[in-house]
Amino acid sequence: MTQDANAIEQISIVASDLDGTLLAPDHQLSEYTKQTLKKLHEQGYTFIFATGRNHIDVAYIRETAGIPAYMITSNGARVHDQQDKLMHSENVEPSLVQGIVDVIRKDPQIMIHIYQDDLWWVNQTDDKILSFSERSGFKFQLFNQDNAPSTDIAKLFFTHESHEHLVTFEEELNEKFGDQLNVAFSTPWCLEVMAGSVSKGHALEVVAESLGKKLENCIAFGDGMNDVEMLTAAAIGNVMGTSHPRVKAALPNNPVIGSNEDDAVAHYLEQHLLD
Repeated sequence: MTQDANAIEQISIVASDLDGTLLAPDHQLSEYTKQTLKKLHEQGYTFIFATGRNHIDVAYIRETAGIPAYMITSNGARVHDQQDKLMHSENVEPSLVQGIVDVIRKDPQIMIHIYQDDLWWVNQTDDKILSFSERSGFKFQLFNQDNAPSTDIAKLFFTHESHEHLVTFEEELNEKFGDQLNVAFSTPWCLEVMAGSVSKGHALEVVAESLGKKLENCIAFGDGMNDVEMLTAAAIGNVMGTSHPRVKAALPNNPVIGSNEDDAVAHYLEQHLLD
């Protein structure tokens, strides 16, 4: 995959992951990135926020960006158009949810999160999640581990300070559920679980087709294992320089750009796409 002029000329859709990619380290859009996104919109490009976050949370970020944009959320389990209309939805099979929770709850130090449409459920709280909820305005509720919500589940995700520890649960989930689930890290400390057919790559194709476009018209940016399908599907899939080694190993031929700390996505767009 190269960044040749012919490939660039075909691009009309830009999709970017948020945390670790488009957002600054403080998890906000920098002023420079906001200005760049506005220029991108003015010059006729379609922008997509493509993230593991819930659409309620992403709608707030889109508002701060000040542009109309599509939203691929929960790693592709939900797709909303520029007017917030739900275009695409895929849920974890209800019969699997409690079994997934039962695997993870064996370690009470792992925090369990569930996205059920507009709701955010957790099995416990800490200062970090309280701060995030307060900052974003996206409120959570506690759920009973013995009776987890199971319908309309976009994804489950699990957070712990040790990546290596979470890897053992990644392996157990894959062994137990196989291709019924898509299990992927969004950050080294966050393991995510969606229905097996869900990915940002498939969701990108949904948006492109709705616009009468193809994947060859798409460029994408990401830094996590949950971005791999999208970065593979797009004509140009740029990997952040700060990505985990597993991401770079999975995409050895993809171009690598700078870090979110340096607004690398915005700089790339200015250099390669904008007039």
